[in-house]
Amino acid sequence: MEQNYNAESPMLQLISFNKLLEHYDNQLESKDVYLVNRAKHVLDAQAPFPELREGFDDVGLLKKHEDVISTILADTFAPVLTLNEIKTASTPFDNLVFNSSERFQNILQNAGEGFELEIRNLPMELNYIMKCTVVLSYYYGFKMDFKRPLFYDIPDANGVMRHYRILYNADFMEIIPTDKSKELSQEDVDELLENFDNLDLWKEKIPPNSFISKGFVISNMFDVTAEHSISEIKSTLIGSNKRGNENFMDSFQDTFRSLFNLKKISVGFAGYDSKTNRFLKIYGKGIESHILKGKEMESCDTMLCGYSYDKLFKENTYFAISNVEKYYKKTNGGQPYKNLHEQGIKSAILAPIADNGNLLGVLELVSTTVNELNSINANKLDDVMPFIVSAVIRSIEEEENLVDAIIQHECTTVHSSVYWKFQEEAKRFMSDELIGNQPVFKEIVFKDVYPLYGQIDIKESSKERNLSIQRDLMIQLSEINEVLWSAVKKYKLPIYEELMFRVDTYLEELRETLYTHTEQAIFDFVQEEVAPVFKHLKKEDKEINLLVEKYESQIDPTTESYYDHRRNYDNSVMEANMQLASLLDRKQVDAQKMFPHYFERYKTDGVEHNMYIGSSIANDRNFDKLYLSNLRLWQLQVMCDMENKYYALKTKLPVKLDVASLILVYSTSLSIRFRMDEKRFDVDGTYNARYEIIKKRIDKSYIKGTNERLTQKGKLAIVYSQRKDEKEYMRYIKFLKAKGYFTNNIEIVELEGLQGVTGLKAIRAEILYTKDTQSERTYTYNDLMEELKS
Repeated sequence: MEQNYNAESPMLQLISFNKLLEHYDNQLESKDVYLVNRAKHVLDAQAPFPELREGFDDVGLLKKHEDVISTILADTFAPVLTLNEIKTASTPFDNLVFNSSERFQNILQNAGEGFELEIRNLPMELNYIMKCTVVLSYYYGFKMDFKRPLFYDIPDANGVMRHYRILYNADFMEIIPTDKSKELSQEDVDELLENFDNLDLWKEKIPPNSFISKGFVISNMFDVTAEHSISEIKSTLIGSNKRGNENFMDSFQDTFRSLFNLKKISVGFAGYDSKTNRFLKIYGKGIESHILKGKEMESCDTMLCGYSYDKLFKENTYFAISNVEKYYKKTNGGQPYKNLHEQGIKSAILAPIADNGNLLGVLELVSTTVNELNSINANKLDDVMPFIVSAVIRSIEEEENLVDAIIQHECTTVHSSVYWKFQEEAKRFMSDELIGNQPVFKEIVFKDVYPLYGQIDIKESSKERNLSIQRDLMIQLSEINEVLWSAVKKYKLPIYEELMFRVDTYLEELRETLYTHTEQAIFDFVQEEVAPVFKHLKKEDKEINLLVEKYESQIDPTTESYYDHRRNYDNSVMEANMQLASLLDRKQVDAQKMFPHYFERYKTDGVEHNMYIGSSIANDRNFDKLYLSNLRLWQLQVMCDMENKYYALKTKLPVKLDVASLILVYSTSLSIRFRMDEKRFDVDGTYNARYEIIKKRIDKSYIKGTNERLTQKGKLAIVYSQRKDEKEYMRYIKFLKAKGYFTNNIEIVELEGLQGVTGLKAIRAEILYTKDTQSERTYTYNDLMEELKS
C-alpha cells in the first residue's frame, strides 16, 4: 500500500481483515442461530477474496471490494448509530480512511472543498521512532509509553474550527517479523531509551521493513472543542509579555469563537482603576475596548447605566445585552448601548474580571448579530474566567515590577557590575525573614578597589549663566518701562512714575553686576507691584492693554518671567550633557567587557564619572593591576573622544560654550560603601575621605605661584601625587600622541596647596581635534576655533 508520506518505516503496512474475520470464525461454533447465520453471511461474502484475509498494499482494492468490506464492517459500524457516532476504519497513524459513519462524512463535507484531513500532534520526523515503540511494546514485550493525544482540526460549515479527539482501537492489528528483524536485548533497549532523537540508532536496532503491520484500526472521535478552547485560553494566558505578541489577540479571538461556536464574535478588554473609578485602555498589540470606543479612559459612571453598573461592580456577574438596538432606543441613547450601537454591535456580553469582589477589568464579547450573544451562552465563560482573572492579576504584578524596574533604572539604579552582591544580600535578607529572624539589609562594602575619576566641565558656567539671567531681566524691565511710560504720558499719575523709578534702579543695579539676591528681588517686585498695576491698566485703557498683552506674550508661563537667554543657555548645557553622557555610556559597554568594574556618571555643568576596579567587585574574576592600567588608558582615550564630540557639536548650540577636561589619578586602593540613605556608593573611612576632598576641589585649583587655573580649554589635565603615576601617564600620552590624540605641547606643573591637601602635580596635554569623523586632518584648539569661524 502506498503511504501518505514519503518516508521509511520499520513496518510494511498491509490492510487485512483477518483478526476481525477470526472473530466470525469463532462465532460459527455458537449455539445462537442468529450469530451463526450472521457469521456465515460475512465469511461467505469474503471467501472469494482471500487477499482480504492475507493482506494487501494496493489501495485500489479498497474501492474494488467496497461492498464486501462494508459487509465485513457492518457490525462495527451499526446503522442505528451512524448519525451519532464519529467513527472511521483506517490504517494506523495515517489519514487513509476507507469506511466511516455518516456523521464523520457530514463533518468532512461541511469542511468544504479542498480540505485535507491531517492528524495534529503527529510530527512526521518522529513517525519512524513512534512506530518502533509500537514494535518494542507489542512484539518484543518491552513496554513503552509513547502515547500522545491525537486530534483532527476540522472547520464546520460556518468556518468555526472544531477539534476532535481520536481514540484508536487496535484489536484488529497484527505485527509479524520479517527476515530483516533482529533480536534485541535489554542493553539494546536501554541504549534506545537514552537516545530518543538518534534516528540512525533506531534504524540500526529496528531496520526499515523488518516487520509487517497487518490489519486496520477503528478510530472513535469525540468533539472536544469546548475543552480544547478552555485549554487554549489557559495556554494563551500562561507566560509573560503576551500582550506584546503580534498574534496574541488573533489567536485569542479564534479560541473564543470556537468556544461559543460563533464565527464573527470579537473580543475586547477594558482595564479598571479603582482609585479614579475609570475604565482604561489596555496597551497591547491588537487589544481594543468596545465600551471605550477608542478613548484612553472614561469614568465608569458615564460609561454604564445603573443596572449594568450593579451587575459588574456589586454582583460581579455577566451583563448580557442580546439586543443592543432595543436598549439603545429604550434608554434614549444611554451608555453602554450608545458606544456599542455606534460601532454596529447588535449583541454583547460584558464579563467582570474580579478578584475577591474587586473589579480589575472587563472582558467584552461583541457580535454584529442580534441575540447571538445572550444571558444563556454567557454561562460558557464560567470555565475560563478563573484563568483570565489569574492572568490579569499576574499581568498587574508584572506591570508594577516593570514600573519599579524602570524607576530603578532611570532614577536610582544599581550598577550591573555590583548587582551580584546586592542579590546575595537580598537572598540572605529573605532567608532571615523566612526562618523568623529580624531581617536587616546590611551595608554593601567593597574593599581594596582602585578609583578613577574624570570630568569634562563647562568653562565659566557660572559667569555664562549669570550673564543670561542679567540679559533676560534687563529686557523684561525695559519692556515694563515701555508700558509704564505710556501710562505716565497719558494719565500723569505719580504712582506710575514711582514704579518707573524703581524699575530704573533695578536696571542700574543689573548693569553693574548680578548679586545673589537680585533675581529673586526683581521677581517679587514684578509679581507683587507691577502685575496688579498692569491688570488695572488692561481694564482701563485699550491702547495700553495692547502693550501689556505684547509684554505678557513674551513671558514664559513656566518661570513666569522673561526666559530667552536662559533658555538658550539651559538648552545648550542640556544638549551637551546628553551627547557627552551618551558617548560615555556607549564606550562603557566595551570597557566592562575588558574587566568588570563599578561605574557611575552624573551631569552637572558638564559630565563627571567615577570608576572603581578590584577583586572584590569582579566576583568570579581574578584581578591584576594590568586591568587598572588598561582602564586608565581607556579613560584617557574616551576623554579625548568626548572633547572631540563636544567641539563637533559646539557650532550647533545656541550658546557657544567651552569645556575643559580633568582626570584624577589615585594609586592607593580604598574601600567603598553603599550608603543606604543616599542610595549611592561613597568612599569608606576617614583616611579614604582625602580622595573625595581632592575630587571636589581640584577643578578650582591654580598653578603654583600664578593666577592661572589648572583646567584650560583645549587641554586635558591629569592630576597625581606620585612620581610613578607621572611616569605611567607620560608613557600613555606618548602612545596616544602617536595615534593622533595629543600634540607635542605637554607640560608638568605643580598645584597650589588645597585646603588639607598639598603636594599635587599635574600633566597638561594639548588635545588634537578632528573636524569630523571622516576627516583625517587634526587641529589644536585655537586652529579648530579659527576653522569653525571660517
